[in-house]
Amino acid sequence: MQYDLIVIGGGPAGYVGAIRAAQLGKKVVCVERDRVGGTCLNWGCIPTKALLRNAELYHTMEKRAAEFGMKFDQLSVDWSEVIGRSRKVSDRLATGVAFLFKKNKIDSVSGEAKILGTGKVEVTDSEGQVSILEGSNIMICTGCVTRSVPSLPINGKTIIGSKEAMTLEKRPESMIVIGSGAIGTEFSYIYNSFGTKVTLIEALPKILPNEDDDASQTLERAFKKQGIKCMTQASVESLVETEDGQVKAVVKNKMGKEEEIVADVCLVAIGVKPVVPQAEGLELTEKGFIKVGKRYETSIPGVYATGDVIGGVLLAHTATFEAVQAVEGMFDANHAPKWVELFPSCTYCHPQVASVGKTERALKEAGVAYTVGKFPFQAIGKAVAAGETDGFVKLLYGAENGEMLGAHIVGPEATELISGMGISIQAELTDEDIHSTIFAHPTLSEAIHEATLASHGQAIHM
Repeated sequence: MQYDLIVIGGGPAGYVGAIRAAQLGKKVVCVERDRVGGTCLNWGCIPTKALLRNAELYHTMEKRAAEFGMKFDQLSVDWSEVIGRSRKVSDRLATGVAFLFKKNKIDSVSGEAKILGTGKVEVTDSEGQVSILEGSNIMICTGCVTRSVPSLPINGKTIIGSKEAMTLEKRPESMIVIGSGAIGTEFSYIYNSFGTKVTLIEALPKILPNEDDDASQTLERAFKKQGIKCMTQASVESLVETEDGQVKAVVKNKMGKEEEIVADVCLVAIGVKPVVPQAEGLELTEKGFIKVGKRYETSIPGVYATGDVIGGVLLAHTATFEAVQAVEGMFDANHAPKWVELFPSCTYCHPQVASVGKTERALKEAGVAYTVGKFPFQAIGKAVAAGETDGFVKLLYGAENGEMLGAHIVGPEATELISGMGISIQAELTDEDIHSTIFAHPTLSEAIHEATLASHGQAIHM
């Protein structure tokens, strides 16, 4: 069968790109070697959020029940059920993607893809059977996998990646987490909430190093209060498995002194590397990502690439954005595909951390004049009523015209609140626009209004 588009990879870029092409009336096939939904749905974004929900509930009941007037004689955890629930959530959503393929008349092929050249893809299934797909266009959406280095060899048992962290048969009593990006911080919170002694190690001066400094510092204080040991400006000099089946890390701390840390498990969360299908003539960057042009085209005519495999911002929602842009440009010569510029960054630990736009650090480095409005959740009635007062809303406005330049939120529902801030920046709204908007009371979003007022020294409740 001749296809208009052959998509390789069924993750947030692949399956969304396939659906968008089908909506445009194109004949589409998607090749996936595992299960549709990709890492995000099966081994990333979605199952971790299920685990985080379990962790938050357990932490609240175990540590804060009395605060809410509740008592428990015995509170226990069935770890297999905790893990099982997260897998059921992934199963349900993967089934949903399969339904969307059927609804949009998208063919689905299981197997390993190899690009033979313009318009041809070879697929080898799990039994070794080979088939050839032909199409006018090919789009590579094969994503990334956990990156490891020789000094931190992942064995899947004592030294693990994020995938293994989601399916451990037994909750470890102690865990070392190397890397404090979104993956490292989220798993640190999950395991600590269930009683695991967690040591979080970060080579840079702050955890969540890409976030605004205030956000990073606030989360670190919250983690330490929860019992997570945070070691910043620290490096892992060696990592070995001990004779009794544990793992020992020699860590050089910020003072330059070495200390040994022994734990049941070590989670390596130092980043990811691209998964690139075989394709002769496919040009890659120095870091192994696929090179693409303005229309997401690769060095092979008729072959495009989007999502994590092309580097840049490695997030599910930016991958989806790129795929839609590439597909629309692919089938409409007059469409100029857009590139990721403004995007929300979200970390779903507790308290949540979310941001969009510029950090204060970036504005200072660029010499941009700005004003800061910051307001704590501890002065917001809804947050106090919910018992969730950690964190703040911090808004950055241009000093001359009052345009919103960046937004940083730490606290309850931060990852939900941030989308409104993205709209504000995209629409070039000013502090006066936010100021003149009526916010419902009592809501968490009132902190946005108060932070805007605070940028002019006019906050009401502070």
